[in-house]
Amino acid sequence: MDKDTALYLRVSHRDQSHASQMPDLERWAEAHDGPVEWFKDTFTGRTMDRPGMDRLLVELRAGRLCRIVVWRLDRLGRTTRGLCQLFEELQEKKVDLVSLKDGFSLASPAGRLHARILASVAEYETEIRAERVHAGQQVARRNGKTWGGSEKGWRWRVTDEQVTAIQEMKAARTPIAKIARITGLSRPTIYRVLSHLTQVDE
Repeated sequence: MDKDTALYLRVSHRDQSHASQMPDLERWAEAHDGPVEWFKDTFTGRTMDRPGMDRLLVELRAGRLCRIVVWRLDRLGRTTRGLCQLFEELQEKKVDLVSLKDGFSLASPAGRLHARILASVAEYETEIRAERVHAGQQVARRNGKTWGGSEKGWRWRVTDEQVTAIQEMKAARTPIAKIARITGLSRPTIYRVLSHLTQVDE
């Protein structure tokens, strides 16, 4: 029985679309033989704990995959530790990883080196972006800007990416304690965010 190729797509926010990644991945699938399975997430890349990724890992650990194909490595994840742990697991199971835009696979030593360098770059870019967001928030705070109608102060400590992650994990029935651990927020803050989102939905 042929093993599947996993095609993985990810965006961070609900207002983003997977459409920019789809054409290249579809062309790759058409040009290669064998069954494929699609996995999608609308989730932060700062954690590897996501619904689509969780399903992909189940298939990987069951021995049903021969490779994973992504549009770019940062779609798979944005932390050096999480990506490198995945690289090691893929090597142990002899499963290749192909990144279309980055132009590498894990099948060669050069490809594995390239992947680790890009993993570090992805994490660096995430940290720089977070610093810029924080700096912008501080400027806005000094100018008296506030967000939303929830309890004063929580929105200064919660990014849009964290709000999206909280929504996705709550929808997947993830325990509050686990959501807090993954996002790095306190449980009271998680409850305030969820309460605010419920008010908005109503």
